[in-house]
Amino acid sequence: MRKALDFLYDSAAALAALFMVGLLAMVLTSILGRQLHFNVPGIDAYAGYMMAGTGFMALAHTLKKGEHIRVTLVLNALGATPRRWLERWAMGAGAALAILFAVYAVRLVLQSHEFNDMSTSNDATPLWIPQLSMAVGAVVFAIAAIDEFFIEWNGRAPAADGEMLRHE
Repeated sequence: MRKALDFLYDSAAALAALFMVGLLAMVLTSILGRQLHFNVPGIDAYAGYMMAGTGFMALAHTLKKGEHIRVTLVLNALGATPRRWLERWAMGAGAALAILFAVYAVRLVLQSHEFNDMSTSNDATPLWIPQLSMAVGAVVFAIAAIDEFFIEWNGRAPAADGEMLRHE
């Protein structure tokens, strides 16, 4: 199971990298268009879609590598037992919020598809297509948050603490 989850997180990170390359291509095309006097309709909207895809697809991998920002001021002031319980509560709350976010992101995609919602810019893209990267990224992030919650609950430090150590 661990290998499958790690493959999922790494695959999402690879997709984030592809979105970033797509973002670079959109920005360079826009710059070249201005310099060479041609216009690609909707290029700014597509750059935004690529940026959103990059951010959302990278969430899970970033969490699993311990790179999300954590405020540890209160945690560092606590003893071992209260710290463990606060960590568990925080990971549980984070996982619950990630699940809610994933549910509503998927609902947004389904509703955009159902209502045939279109981009208001001149590219007229069906919005469910770029929203799909947000939904997929949110679902993978929710899986990663649940994974971290169970890692914490089983007595190992979450990825944000670096090494996977057992709590005393």
